[in-house]
Amino acid sequence: MRSFFTFPDPVNEVAARLVAGGVVAMTALFLASGFSPLLLVIAYGFVARVLAGARISPLGLLVTRVVEPRVGIAPRLTPGPPKRFAQGIGASLSLVAAVSYFALGLEPLAYVCTAAILVAASLESFLGYCLGCKIFALLMRFGVIPESVCETCADISRRRPAAL
Repeated sequence: MRSFFTFPDPVNEVAARLVAGGVVAMTALFLASGFSPLLLVIAYGFVARVLAGARISPLGLLVTRVVEPRVGIAPRLTPGPPKRFAQGIGASLSLVAAVSYFALGLEPLAYVCTAAILVAASLESFLGYCLGCKIFALLMRFGVIPESVCETCADISRRRPAAL
């Protein structure tokens, strides 16, 4: 029996990009309006997705159950561990932003962290470029992350061919 708190592997890249689009909208709204409760929503969403994928993330559930089935794009599967790593970076940045804003009174740091999330989520959503996944690959290449964490990532023969 699979634990509730597991991250999916593989991940549907289409859904991941749509979730990133939701993150773009929320971070942009916070940066434009200063509506601070959004920091808590963003942080909860990232932590929830790190712990259990879309299962306990309101944005993840909205995307996987409502939006993604209606966009009409065939699922594209990609390894889960790099996506989880990327979500972990987002969780770290969003938690630093929330703590900085609410507990430490360091609003500029909260805005910087949120802007970093906006940049990374925009790259993922609009261009399909997962910055966290690229960092994950570099850490694997340098032996910081063992190959056993993502055997699909380590085995180049399992990767999908690049688009021409």
